[in-house]
Amino acid sequence: MAEAADFQGTCPSPARRWLRRTGVLLAGVPLLAGLCQISAAPPAQAAADSGSVSVAVDTLSPSAPTDGDTITVSGTVTNNGKKAVTAAHVGLWVGPELNTRSSIDTVTEDSDSLQDATGSEVGGKYVAKFSQLTPGVAQPFSISVPVDKLDLGSAGVYQFAVSLSGKTSAQSWDQMLGVRRTFLPWQSDEADTKTRTTFLWPLISTVHMTAETGSNAQQTPVFLNDDLAEEISAGGRLDQMLSLGEDLNVTWVIDPDLLASVDAMTRSYRIRGEGDTTTAGTHQAIAKQWLAKLQKAVEGQEVVALPFADPDLASLAHNGTSVSGSLSHLDEATDVAATTVKTVLHVTPSSDFAWPVNGAVDPSIVKVATSAGADKVITRSDSLQETGGLSYTPSAARPIGGGTTAVVADARLSTAFQGDLTKASTATLAVQKFLAQSLTLDLQTDKQRSIVVAPQRMPTASQAGAMAEAITALESGNWSETQKLTAAAAAKPDPGATTKVPSASAYPASLRKQELSKSAFQQVASTQDKLDNFKVILSDQSRVVTPFGRAVNREMSTSWRGRAAEASGFRSDVKTYLDQLTSQVSLIDKSETKLSGRSATIPVTVQNNLVQGVQHLRLRLTSLSANRLEIGGYSYSEQAVEVSGGHSQTVKFTTTANANGKAAVVAQLYTEDGQPYGNAVRFDVKVTEFTATVMLVIGGGVLLLVLAGFRMYTQRKRAAAREAEQNGPDDEAGEAVDDPENPEGPDDRLKEESGTGTGADDPEQPSDLTADTAAESAGPSGTGERVDR
Repeated sequence: MAEAADFQGTCPSPARRWLRRTGVLLAGVPLLAGLCQISAAPPAQAAADSGSVSVAVDTLSPSAPTDGDTITVSGTVTNNGKKAVTAAHVGLWVGPELNTRSSIDTVTEDSDSLQDATGSEVGGKYVAKFSQLTPGVAQPFSISVPVDKLDLGSAGVYQFAVSLSGKTSAQSWDQMLGVRRTFLPWQSDEADTKTRTTFLWPLISTVHMTAETGSNAQQTPVFLNDDLAEEISAGGRLDQMLSLGEDLNVTWVIDPDLLASVDAMTRSYRIRGEGDTTTAGTHQAIAKQWLAKLQKAVEGQEVVALPFADPDLASLAHNGTSVSGSLSHLDEATDVAATTVKTVLHVTPSSDFAWPVNGAVDPSIVKVATSAGADKVITRSDSLQETGGLSYTPSAARPIGGGTTAVVADARLSTAFQGDLTKASTATLAVQKFLAQSLTLDLQTDKQRSIVVAPQRMPTASQAGAMAEAITALESGNWSETQKLTAAAAAKPDPGATTKVPSASAYPASLRKQELSKSAFQQVASTQDKLDNFKVILSDQSRVVTPFGRAVNREMSTSWRGRAAEASGFRSDVKTYLDQLTSQVSLIDKSETKLSGRSATIPVTVQNNLVQGVQHLRLRLTSLSANRLEIGGYSYSEQAVEVSGGHSQTVKFTTTANANGKAAVVAQLYTEDGQPYGNAVRFDVKVTEFTATVMLVIGGGVLLLVLAGFRMYTQRKRAAAREAEQNGPDDEAGEAVDDPENPEGPDDRLKEESGTGTGADDPEQPSDLTADTAAESAGPSGTGERVDR
């Protein structure tokens, strides 16, 4: 029997798989068949009824027993066949010790196979008996057995099975009809070298808040839905995470966006409804209670703050770096993270850790992850795989160059609590597998090691329950001790561990399919550009920059993976709301304007429907027909604009019309750096005052002005000439030099004195001019002027 048991423990897995595929045993190999079977039934008949009864192990307590403990196993058995099972009993089996981590994986895969080795049944009184199992009816069982009855040997992990054996009307001999295999970690005394284990406890949720803050001065936040209230309410996922985590020695990994969202719920907030409607949020008390409970739970504990909204580092590295400004959003998310945690929780977190999704890395992801100041990257051993042929699992910390440390979480331990764990049986199997892997890891070597467990980002309530149960058992076990994440990252690296980051081609294709696309980052950049153009005109930029800045961070969240449609909708909503805000500052449309006169003013009105004032704007009015209509003497004119919140301002521009007809005019707002703001307003200016009659009247008036000026000129000229004659030749000569109005030559003087110049027509002094000329001609001696002429 000992030989048979040993052979059962080493029964080749290819043979097991072949037997399961065929469902029958070859008659020529009865010895092999009998050794690989776990009942005394004829091989062919046992195979025919294999698995007709399902066995569920709901509890196994304690999970990691020590000397003097009594193990209690409870669960249910269900007859899935068509015939009743009689003379049935549930028994416990202890199989061989499992010395490798891969052997644990193999048992997990075949946990309900009747063809695999099971070991020997404890027997005796440690069974649960049933007179009959009716088809389709689940029957509960509970068995308690002292550990010393299990004949466990040295410290290690033992296969532990619960089976259902019985008879059917078609097969009247006792046979195993169902089995469930799990693990029994056994460490009776304190281990000489304990594994230092760090368990990350993530408080992360999906995006809940929009960019909207209402139109009032209080900036009431608007939530996408009321899902967050459900998560933090009693029994909700985040409430369970908090309730379980507060009793554990774990490292809290928190998304600051979750804290900001719950904190916003403690005051007035609204929930988005159908269309543009919103309803008032009513869960302020729950939010306050949850935050107060969290503040108490993290007091004195290690807290790691992720960048705000937990940005998708892999998406950013693969699709976002080619889009201008994308990395700056990661910088902003990192900068605000520590401040948010400290403000809400009153603790100072570590903010120098980056956590790519599933711990999968390549060189570009590491580069992006550390670009915002993080010098430690949480990765996973199925990404940063060992290539040095180590016979044991090395410590988590690895130097990967550039002053960066990769904190490599153990993949088997980190993925132990995935899938549907709502059933107690599946949760119990997950806990036992986790403990088995942990103990096997500890027994690999006597070297002191630091191991990190990084579970999925958003565990369900049932997954969190299983995690908490496993951590509690681990803390009470004899082979592990807790350690903070910062200590694990600072631990001395194992010199034989791999430090080479895998290439981009090794990044899982399944994860690439879930990434944010390049077009998503382009849309984010477009929103940011519009925000930058908008904020420069605001008197209080923080009212817009803060909510939209955080909304841009949320657009890049890891939580959008697998939800491409929702992610696109969120980005569109942010852009739409920003467009609505920017449109609140606009020019009022104008109809055709008529000019009343050659010069007039054109009013243009700027409307500001925002709560706050706007400034640093310039209004430019441009004439598209400058030869017909000028603005301020040129083709365009600008004026500075400042408008208080909820008010409008009318700006007047002086215009000059040069011709009749219509002139197209464009009004456009600009920021101080010359960027157009909002939509331009185009309208026509109709010049109607310049008719033909009006032009003749204007021309006649101009001619009269010219003639009047000429008359004044000739009068002054004649007066100067008379004064020169009265003063004598010397004076006259002086006048001729100094008086610019004297005729310059003899011919001019002759013309003036003879009365043939324009001044001779002066009706005021015709007789004086004639007498003077006659006297001069009659004088015998003359004055010399006659010679000059």
